[in-house]
Amino acid sequence: MTYVSQGLIQATDYNGFVSTNVGANVNATWNSTYGQGALLTVNPAATVSATEWSTLNTTIAAMATHQGSGTTITTRTGPTSGSLISIQSALSSDIGNCYTNRFNAASSGAQYTAYTGTSYVTASVVGHKNTTWTITFTDTLTFANTTAATNFFGAGGLVKIQFNKSSTGHSADVTWNNFVTSLCGAVYFTADATSKTIAATSYNGTKVIGGTGTPSILGTAIGYNQLNGGAQTIYKQFNTQYVYTGDYVQIDASVSGAVVTFTTYWFSPARNVAGTTNEISGGTATSGISFGSSPATVLTYFPPSLTGPITNTWGTPTVASSVSSPTY
Repeated sequence: MTYVSQGLIQATDYNGFVSTNVGANVNATWNSTYGQGALLTVNPAATVSATEWSTLNTTIAAMATHQGSGTTITTRTGPTSGSLISIQSALSSDIGNCYTNRFNAASSGAQYTAYTGTSYVTASVVGHKNTTWTITFTDTLTFANTTAATNFFGAGGLVKIQFNKSSTGHSADVTWNNFVTSLCGAVYFTADATSKTIAATSYNGTKVIGGTGTPSILGTAIGYNQLNGGAQTIYKQFNTQYVYTGDYVQIDASVSGAVVTFTTYWFSPARNVAGTTNEISGGTATSGISFGSSPATVLTYFPPSLTGPITNTWGTPTVASSVSSPTY
């Protein structure tokens, strides 16, 4: 490596900063993570132009801006045509810093709340006396292709899953209403297991915001990059109220091609306690994130913010929701 003070700057030095240095290269973040146009390398025997150096500097600044205050880089001005190009200090470390913080984002885009299908149960009663029952909610997040999915999550996209129920009239309604609206919080799913900050909130893979309960399973080590074809449990919360401590809400996540699937189970086991039954009631429908009174699980998302600036390379992923008939 010849990129040192008083040394002769070679095209291979520039190419390393663009794409060949492991980790500390611009394209590993700008192109592979965010999906932005890759910077091109130059012929090793050629001269690197002032324009190419300026583009490199501008791109580093754009990455840092997108990532927010957690990424600090050196202020520098790109060379101009005809001037002598001198060593730019901390170039490699700045690029490496952007790579380390590549999943950070200064802000989020507007919440997407449209979905097709059904996210709620309106049956007059769920459960038969003291028998086991399960409601299964399935939400799919579909991208144009796997690259779009990688860019969505890599640039700071967030999935949010919420629960709601307020209907009354059956024995277990009060406990389930409190369980899903107070004990459970909102579940957020991110790009990767690594620590990151998005819109001033810290995340790992999966995070719960709000709720008074402590999940028995929380997939902090599972983000989009850790998904595979099999279902992985990213969240499981048990009820804490006496008699109903076997009840739980669980979310499993998986990916197949460009489709990420989140399957949520509301489960109540058989019990035989005098004065109680497992029955809960349905209610009015949910629309978007305007909840009715029915048992409901709603998936929405926050796309990456177009700051930096970066451009939308992930399109508009679609959400489809369905609910199985309660099983006993």
